[in-house]
Amino acid sequence: VRPMEDNARRSRRDLIQNIAIVALSLSAVLLFAQSQIYNLISGQDPLGDQFSGSASVDATLQQTPLTAPVRVAVTGAYTRYGACLTTDAESFSDLGLLLKESLGSAGSLTACRGRDFLTALNSTSVYYDFLSPLPLSILAKLVGGDSAADSVSARHLVLSVGSGAVSLYTWDGEDDFRFCQVPPVSADDMTAIASNCTFGAAAFAMDQKDPTYSRIAPYSLLLEEQPDLPVLSAANPLSSTDQVLTSLGFNPSTKNRYTDSGGTEIIREADRSLQIEPDGTVIYQSSGVSLGISAADDVPTLSEAVDGCTALLRRLLGDQSGEAALYLEAVSQAGETTVLRFGYHADGVPIYFSDGGAAAEVTLAGVSVTELSLRFRQYTDSGETSLLLPLRQALAIAAAGREGAELSIGYADGGASVSAQWLAE
Repeated sequence: VRPMEDNARRSRRDLIQNIAIVALSLSAVLLFAQSQIYNLISGQDPLGDQFSGSASVDATLQQTPLTAPVRVAVTGAYTRYGACLTTDAESFSDLGLLLKESLGSAGSLTACRGRDFLTALNSTSVYYDFLSPLPLSILAKLVGGDSAADSVSARHLVLSVGSGAVSLYTWDGEDDFRFCQVPPVSADDMTAIASNCTFGAAAFAMDQKDPTYSRIAPYSLLLEEQPDLPVLSAANPLSSTDQVLTSLGFNPSTKNRYTDSGGTEIIREADRSLQIEPDGTVIYQSSGVSLGISAADDVPTLSEAVDGCTALLRRLLGDQSGEAALYLEAVSQAGETTVLRFGYHADGVPIYFSDGGAAAEVTLAGVSVTELSLRFRQYTDSGETSLLLPLRQALAIAAAGREGAELSIGYADGGASVSAQWLAE
């Protein structure tokens, strides 16, 4: 009997062991599956990361065309026309193609004087203002073209007819004026564009005889008919912060997550941290390679840096910005460090913050993101129209302020209601 009892005990023990082994195996499979599901959600590939050294941004997002606000003025034989547009607007397409061809064929740019730049505006010409200086290679990218001129930056550009030829003039907004001829663009092309322009009438401050205009920047572009711009409602769209954590590669279920006395949510891991402030500002810092962009080499080109960081910010922001969109304000590179600054605009009209800060800033060490900040803001049309001061009143106020300030229209975000207004910059 005892041998039979011993056999029974062994059978029960073996059965229990087998059940335990199966349960542990199933648990391991579930844990592995769960981790893979999280990695898929967060856009990370753990095996890929071991080889690349960083989590790359989705390539489809990185290929999304870059756009920006741009002010334009077209000068014909008798008058000027002007508008505030975006580089993806249909009404900008012909002017964009013209600039694309010009930047693609521009030779070596030679230094010139500021008066040469302003004189070029008085000929048959097309003027472009991208609001802040950017490398010519990035400006070419904005109009769908290519240029190797990373070392030259410009905010203002003019294509102007002179002596039967067309020249390109560039100005960074400070003291760097340059020009070169662009043979592929003909005087006939420029004349045709000026003749077919459908923008409203416009003038530069330097066109006016009233001495008051001489106290503001001569290139201040003033539209004859003031635009009807909506009052925007502004709010923090972050109802849940889990999406931010996931997009930056953090596990939303992490235990290293707490809220401080000021309401800022803080997440810390070995070599990185994330702060989400009550107003919707997100600040990411890392000393490792947890988050990065795609590039052919260890240090990205300016174009790769712009593409990768724009895609990363778009992934973070999603469709939460409402009527506004991000645009590139500045990019600079020194050694392995690349710094990019972004702003918001609403249909080509820039939105500035009352504290003078950026909408977003990204710092790269090679291809790794070491610092990132993003203000989550959602702008919606309130149904009301911004009340702009009459031009003469705005001019008087600007002239009484800082001598030589540029007069323009923009949004100033200082609270829940954001109106368009005259700005003297």
